[in-house]
Amino acid sequence: MPLTRSEEHQRRLQQKRKRMRRLLILNSVLLGLVLLLSSYIWFNREALRPAPHDPPIAGEANNEQSPSDLEPSVPEAQNNNEGLLVPEEIVPEDEPGTPEESAEPDPPVAAEDDEVLLSFVGDILLAGSVEKLMRQHGWDYPYVHALSYLTDADLTAGNLENPITRRGTPAEDKQYVFQGAPESLPSLREAGFDVVGLANNHTLDMGVVGLMDTMEHLDEVRIPHVGGGANDTEAFTPVILESRGIKVAYLSLSRVVPVTDWKADRNRAGVAETYDPTRALAAIKSATDQADLVMVMVHWGKERVDYPLDYQREMARQYIDAGADLVIGSHPHVLQGFEQYNGKWIAYSLGNFIFNMTATPATADTGVLDARCTRSGDCKLKLHPMRQFQSQPTPLTGDDALQLLQRISALSYNAEIDGAGNITAK
Repeated sequence: MPLTRSEEHQRRLQQKRKRMRRLLILNSVLLGLVLLLSSYIWFNREALRPAPHDPPIAGEANNEQSPSDLEPSVPEAQNNNEGLLVPEEIVPEDEPGTPEESAEPDPPVAAEDDEVLLSFVGDILLAGSVEKLMRQHGWDYPYVHALSYLTDADLTAGNLENPITRRGTPAEDKQYVFQGAPESLPSLREAGFDVVGLANNHTLDMGVVGLMDTMEHLDEVRIPHVGGGANDTEAFTPVILESRGIKVAYLSLSRVVPVTDWKADRNRAGVAETYDPTRALAAIKSATDQADLVMVMVHWGKERVDYPLDYQREMARQYIDAGADLVIGSHPHVLQGFEQYNGKWIAYSLGNFIFNMTATPATADTGVLDARCTRSGDCKLKLHPMRQFQSQPTPLTGDDALQLLQRISALSYNAEIDGAGNITAK
């Protein structure tokens, strides 16, 4: 039976503690031996020194050696993080019959029926005040508290809410225009993100050149992207990733664009839009022929409201009827509820994962959604509740976690979330 992420984390901590105890014992023994040998040489230095009137040994210089010259060679040591000396050539070996104490934990084992662990987050902003914090504290600043939830999954996806470019012309008549630095992307990759969606209302904040730069910079750090392109064919083409022998197709769609010129068409760069779902439904159907699972990430809805609009519920059903195995929403900037339709799950909004802090407390609530899916498309969901503190998503515990899970459970349709974050149909 696969371990939960919390159990896996605890297992790794126990392994680390065991390794550190063994290293401490080994270092103590080595240090004792070095001290004992040094003491022996010191107290016997006169006995070890050649007699002053003895003739020199053939082939040796006729000079005396200092006590340090008489010490046997010891492998050069390196300083570890605990301030102890560990010889580079001595590697502690695991005791027989204790595989749980191996130097590196075994990777999660897939279930017998071929499961893959997919993780999702909401909006990711790497600009504005978030960028200022990253420049001050390091580019990995936003991920430090949620890192294990992102990297332990087989595949992790999110919505990139800003262009990555150093040039371009700011979009007109927009309240917020974002622009992120290319230096922020390596840390995004190292944090575990395997694919990002670009179909949203900020990707072209710096014009078409900003969109093209974004895709180029993502390619440079090997982060696949979906939902934007030089034309509509590129924008609607899914990214297909494989893990544990299961092919997973990702599509990114937006029903929120500032002007029609942002919509990709045959001769225009832009994003994959879904105001008219015809093209989106065709892309979903096509993806079912190319992959075992189809994930649809869609930017939709109304900002800072708790419930989806009627068109969102209708459109989600259309996506599932076309072949989507999971629908993941973003854009409202707050967490919304879940719903199961024909055995498939809909997450109407995962809120802000990394974003500017606002005066609305609910925009700080977030989480990582795990979907453990079989090859046949049966997905079991679990929400790990988090809250942003200075744009850092941080796991919640105790009453804070329970209250957030209960609030999202109350917003869900014919679904409920238990105290551990498991989402089930009523």
